[in-house]
This record gives sequence, structure tokens and C-alpha cells, in this order.
Amino acid sequence: MKANIAVLPGDGIGPEVTQAGVEVLKRVAELFGHAFSFSEAAIGGSAIDQCGDPLPAATLALCEQSDAILLGAVGGPKWSDPNARVRPEQGLLKLRQTLGLYANLRPVKPIEALLDFGPIKPERLRGVDLLVVRELTGGIYFGERTRTATSASDLCTYTVAEIERVTRVAGHAAMARRRHITSIDKANVLETSRLWRSTVERLLTEEFPQVRFEHQLVDSAAMHLIARPASFDVILTENLFGDILTDEASMLAASLGMLPSASMGASGPGLFEPIHGSAPDIAGRKIANPIGTILSTAMLLRLGLKLEAEALAVERAVDRALKLGLRTADLSGAHSTEDATAMIISCLHAHRPSKTEESCA
Repeated sequence: MKANIAVLPGDGIGPEVTQAGVEVLKRVAELFGHAFSFSEAAIGGSAIDQCGDPLPAATLALCEQSDAILLGAVGGPKWSDPNARVRPEQGLLKLRQTLGLYANLRPVKPIEALLDFGPIKPERLRGVDLLVVRELTGGIYFGERTRTATSASDLCTYTVAEIERVTRVAGHAAMARRRHITSIDKANVLETSRLWRSTVERLLTEEFPQVRFEHQLVDSAAMHLIARPASFDVILTENLFGDILTDEASMLAASLGMLPSASMGASGPGLFEPIHGSAPDIAGRKIANPIGTILSTAMLLRLGLKLEAEALAVERAVDRALKLGLRTADLSGAHSTEDATAMIISCLHAHRPSKTEESCA
């Protein structure tokens, strides 16, 4: 297969972890006989520094012409002035909206080798395998904003069509999993959540009768996500709630640096990125955990390029490397970003590994 992949390193540790992802994808291409080409472009704070725009026209054009997009992270204290007219995050929001990437998929499945490394008791983590489906182009992040010297407002709006399309994504995902959806809202207070709840209930009843579903308020769900995480299968929620809950869910996987994500639309390229931010405090120190990005490349292979065997190979390589003792600083270890990447690449195989391959070559 030939594929053109846009690489948007962004800010902070973004360039370090995207480089790791590119190296893994190059090795996958070698092992499986593909031809992947990579084109890099600026986004976020680095793009503001270069041309004053967090999403330059050239970056957007590159993304639109690509088969998939690999993103690092955007933002940092250099651009954090709350009064600034232009901010790094605007570039990412505009990219999602322009490409119509309305569904954000964030899988959470603790890795056996790391059950003792996170803040959650191991016995609560056994059997956890959930997928968060987050609506990505509506809600308060895209509503009208106002600010005066004495007040400010952010408008949260949703349409029935926006809720329906992301609910269908969750429905199809649930059909391929354990057929259970937990829809999360704040319907006891918010009118948008009441519309969300009624729309989700109607659509799932009509189009996915085989799927069991329930509603939970977001504050209750935040508690249950830690108290009984194995009870969740597919979590469906709106933009702001999904953003917050998936950062919380990263603690189930031992570290924020472990989790990947995919942002998908009805057509065109998908956007694949780790869920973590730019981590400016460790940028340039070569200690960033690249696993979230490397697992994002697995999602890129599976969802973006329809290469299931290749995606499984990457996921198995990560598992093997962790079993063999791979630990970056966030996992109380001393492996550098480069060490971790090299170790995972050494564990990559183009077929199901034999017992002799489990040591990694």
C-alpha cells in the first residue's frame, strides 16, 4: 500500500513523540512491504511563531491531501496569555472542524505489565476494556464567546443531527464489542444535556436494538470510572465532558502518556494523536513517554489505512516491550524517549511471534 501521512509535531514534547511514531511507521512499512511517505507541517504555537496563524493554509491543505494525520501536541506557557487574540489550541479546533472530525475515539485498556505502576489498585483494573466516544466539533468549545471587563460567557449548543451522528459511531462500536453504551450528560441541569439524552435514547432504540444502554450524570460517572471501571464498555459523551473524563481514565492505564486517540469524520483523513498535552516542563529532556503516540499509529493503521495486521503488530510490540521492562520516567523508570522507541521497534514482527521472538531482537 502507498499512503501519504501528514505529520504535525506541534509544541513541547510533540516533536519528540511524533518522531517516535514516524520511526515505528517506517519500520512497519519495511516489514509489511508498504510505501509510506511523510510530510511535516506546523500547527499550534510553533505555527504562530512562524507566521502568526495556529493553522496555516499550507498545513490545512497538506492535511486535506493526506491519507492520515499524525499529531503531537499544541500549546504551552509561551502562548498562554488569556488575553491573547491568537492561541495554539485554535489551530487544533479549526483543523477538527474543517475536516469534519466529529467523533473522537479513545480506548482505555490497562496493560498487564503496568497494573502495579498506576495510582489505582490492581484488583480494580482487571477486566477493564472501555472505549470513550467523544463528540468533537460541537458544544461549548465551538460556541459563541463574549467577554467584557466584568463578565464572560461561553455558549454550549448542540443540534439533533450532531448528536445523532456521534451516537451512530458509538452504536457501531458497541456492536463490535460487548454491546453496552453508557451515555454521559448533565441532564438534571443543562438543556443541551436533555436534548442529548432524548436523542441518544431514541436513536439507539430505533437503530441499535441489540445494544443495551444507560444514562449517567457526569459527576456520578467520574466517580464510577475509578470505583468500578470494568463496568463500562462504550462511553458516549459530549465534547467538554469527554475531554475531562478521558484524562481521568488515563489513570487506569498508569499514565497520561499511555493513551492514544483517533478523530474521525464521515470522509477524508483521520487525525491520530496521544491524549496528553505538550508537557512543556519536560520538553527537550528526552524523557517523554512515546507509547501514547505509538499506539496512536496503531489506530492510524487500523482505522485510517485499514491495515489490521499491521496495527496488531504495533500493539503487540508495545506489550512485549513493557513485559521486558520498558519504563519511561512517568512509569518510574529511566528509559529515554529514544530508548523506548528503539525497544518497541525491536519487538515489531510481521507475523504472530514465536516463543523465541518474545525476547525481541
